[in-house]
Amino acid sequence: MAADLQSKYTKLAQEYSKLRAQNQVLKKAVVDEQATSTSVKDELKQREQSLRKVEQEMDSLSFRNQQLAKRVELLQEELLVSEAKGKKNKSKGDSPSQPNLQTQIVFDEDLQKKIQENERLHIQFYEADEQHRRQEAQLKARLEQLEKESEQHQAVVEGLTSKYMETIEKLQSDKARLEVNAQTLEREAKDCRIRTEECQQQLRKYQMELNRQLKQSSSVIQEKVPFNDTKLSDYNSLNVPPHNRRHQLKARDVAGQALGFVQNLVAALLNLHSYTDQRVHIYPLDSSIETISPLNQKFSHYLNENAAYVRPLEDGLLQLHQSITEDTVTMLETVNKLQDFSKYFTAYTHFLQKILPYQLKSLEEECEAPLCSTSLTSKNQELQSDMKRVTAVFEKLQTYISLLALPSVQEDAMPQSSSSAVFTQLAASLHSLHDTIKEMSKHYSQKATLEQELPTVTQKLRTTNECLLSSLGSLTNSTQKIATFFSNNLDFFTSSTGYGPRGGSGTLNPLQAESMLGNKKQASAYMQAVRKARPQSVPYTEALTNRHVLTSSTESREGLTQQVLQSQEKIARLEQEKEHWLLEAQLGRVRLEKETQRITDLEAQLSAAMGGAAPSTTQAPVTPAAHDSPGSSGFQDQEFEERGSSKETTQSSSLIGLLTTTTLSEDVSEEESREHLIKSHYMSRVAELTSQLQMADSKAVHFHAECRALAKRLTIAEKSREAMTEDLKVANQNISRLQDELATTKRSYEDQLSMMSDHLCSMNETLSKQREEIDTLKLGSKGNSKKNKGR
Repeated sequence: MAADLQSKYTKLAQEYSKLRAQNQVLKKAVVDEQATSTSVKDELKQREQSLRKVEQEMDSLSFRNQQLAKRVELLQEELLVSEAKGKKNKSKGDSPSQPNLQTQIVFDEDLQKKIQENERLHIQFYEADEQHRRQEAQLKARLEQLEKESEQHQAVVEGLTSKYMETIEKLQSDKARLEVNAQTLEREAKDCRIRTEECQQQLRKYQMELNRQLKQSSSVIQEKVPFNDTKLSDYNSLNVPPHNRRHQLKARDVAGQALGFVQNLVAALLNLHSYTDQRVHIYPLDSSIETISPLNQKFSHYLNENAAYVRPLEDGLLQLHQSITEDTVTMLETVNKLQDFSKYFTAYTHFLQKILPYQLKSLEEECEAPLCSTSLTSKNQELQSDMKRVTAVFEKLQTYISLLALPSVQEDAMPQSSSSAVFTQLAASLHSLHDTIKEMSKHYSQKATLEQELPTVTQKLRTTNECLLSSLGSLTNSTQKIATFFSNNLDFFTSSTGYGPRGGSGTLNPLQAESMLGNKKQASAYMQAVRKARPQSVPYTEALTNRHVLTSSTESREGLTQQVLQSQEKIARLEQEKEHWLLEAQLGRVRLEKETQRITDLEAQLSAAMGGAAPSTTQAPVTPAAHDSPGSSGFQDQEFEERGSSKETTQSSSLIGLLTTTTLSEDVSEEESREHLIKSHYMSRVAELTSQLQMADSKAVHFHAECRALAKRLTIAEKSREAMTEDLKVANQNISRLQDELATTKRSYEDQLSMMSDHLCSMNETLSKQREEIDTLKLGSKGNSKKNKGR
């Protein structure tokens, strides 16, 4: 339910953000429209002013035009009069007078000026009319565009209003649903409070019981436990520490990888020293032709001993790898073989220090050769500096390896923080070794290239140089792999191994590590000896199903309990019936034996009375019932005949044991009735006790199952109560937050709607005013055009 509310709230927030963005856009559009409307108003006022000016000019021009027209008419009349006078004068043969000609010329010029002025005024009027028409068309187009934009804005506002109303309705429905959910959660919270009080009472009871048990256990520990070995470091170091098998496997894997890299390094170093010895015998003097210098002889002698210093590195690391197994504890305090490897590495470092002066002097002899150029001399000097740096890096590595091997022989030699720093510096030294050997390989390659250009170079020297370059290349690759490997596993080296004395105090004593490992092996052997196969358990899925049925299906459990009780009652009743019919069968068998014995006695008496007692007694018939009965046999019949008595022996078996009875023929009925009464009494008593015992067992099993189910239901109810409490808190917070957001959203929507409605009213008013002004302008322009046409 909380997830649904959260999802709906996020959707509502998204919709609100979208509407808010649209509202901002609408606000911006409204502001722009207001600015454009104000600009249109200003422009309209300017156009009105210009139109008034044009109208005034048109009025003045029309007035002037009327005056000119009257003047032209007067001039035309005068012209006609003058022409008539001229004709009269011509007919009389008189020449025109000079003043009349001058007056005519003046009138002609004045008329010509008036005609030109009239044309100019007509042209101006036509241009003003055309400009007015263009402005009117532009204003009409702008007005139509504004009307369309106003309609679009009106549609957008209506859509937003409908959307806001839908959102408000949806929020109101969500609010009602949340109120209903809140009421249900309140009821559940009340139930949870009641259950919480009950659980708190039980918790108090359990706390009291636990406190009592704690006091009892504390007293027992104080009285019975002699000492605590974790308090004393000497005793605690003998305890078997916790075993981290994953760390052991990782350590063995890392040691195996390091062994492979060191084997490659050893092979490269052997080749480098061997080919260096071979070069000493070839250059600058060939030992096969002439004797080399005593310095190179001593240097060659030392180089021949390189295997005695290089081979132990591989053997020492191999022993270290073999010492790391799954049953050991691998840490700096227990790895004794690391001390041997450190000794071998120290010996090889001393070997490098011993041969370093001879290497430098040998290179100086090469520089003193007559054909040695300056570039070759510079390369030899660079190689000298490279060899010094390689020896210094090996000394640094030897120092760090000795520090790492020190905790295995000396207690508290180096803390954990210092070991991490040593591992880090060792990784940096390995990288510097790779860089130094790489530089040396590059310089030696350049030196070999220069030596090949010498005229005295031999094929043997070229081959030796190529072998030296290949050995330097393999050494560069080996050092690079070792540096990369160590950097990749630096976290493993610097991390805590997880081993240590119990209690987490102190460090592991290297002198007692061996005895600790012995104790660990003994403990492992003891655990292997006492280990027993686990009994078969219920499968996980079946256990889950049974648990689900046990915790959730209360009705089915009660039904099964009733069925079990009914089945037990039915079994007890059937057992009683079985005992009853067994007794009936035994009584019937006894009666059959009695009847058989009585018939036998009667036949014997009858045969004796008839005079044939001996044959009849020896050949007494035996009925099948006598053979079938467990209490009679032919041997007993013969014994009864020999003794001449009327005794009979019967056996009856039941649940209480085997009953053997010997009866006389005279007292059969009385003893039989008494025995039958005693037997029936005890059998009824045993059946009653058996049924009571079965009922008690079934009730005990039922109550035990009920107690377990109630305990599980109690734990589940506590967990569900805690979860429901958290959910209730979250739901109340969500409800309060949603109510606040709903109120703010509703208030903001109402404000926005009121603002938009006011803005729409103002826009409608401005549009109506603009329409009225445009209509008045249209009417005025039509009236002016009609006046101009009339003129």
